[in-house]
Amino acid sequence: MLGLQFPTDPRWVDLASKDLAEILTDHAYCELKAATMCISLVQSYPDKIKLVEEVSPVVTEEWGHFRQVLNELKKRDLKLGFQRKDEYVLGLLAFKKPGGSKIDVLVEKLLVCALIEARSCERFRLLSLHLEEADLRKFYHQFMVAEASHYTMFLDLARLYGDPTKVNNRWQEYLQFEGELMASLTPQGTRVH
Repeated sequence: MLGLQFPTDPRWVDLASKDLAEILTDHAYCELKAATMCISLVQSYPDKIKLVEEVSPVVTEEWGHFRQVLNELKKRDLKLGFQRKDEYVLGLLAFKKPGGSKIDVLVEKLLVCALIEARSCERFRLLSLHLEEADLRKFYHQFMVAEASHYTMFLDLARLYGDPTKVNNRWQEYLQFEGELMASLTPQGTRVH
């Protein structure tokens, strides 16, 4: 369903489970950045009614997810660490086509968002299936479901505002690039991406 070209290395879950403070910290910042991106989209494109209607509730949802992860850290007597540079997201941003019309820029942003959500969904699915602790599996299952709905929302919005054929072609280019990017990165068990 997600179309990802490069599956996560199976060792990733083992690495993630060995340092819950780091994976939860990274997860918290991912949720915070997602909320910020949604706010930015609304601010930049207030004339796109469907975008505003669909993305605005995601701001609240992502902020709620951030708070849930903070609560999970607190429950485990862990502290929120510092944000680290996200090589994955930086790589995707570097792949965006520069310039173009305002709609072209919007479509590129929406495709990047869709891809980040798709990869997060895949990673959260792995955590929901393979973590030893049942409560953490349930915790990550809810995030997997949310990320799947965000992924489809961003992709649908890109197709709504851009030429669907061009968007589909560009999406395939993104999927190909993302697979290559993932192959070039180490498993990074303490990172969501």
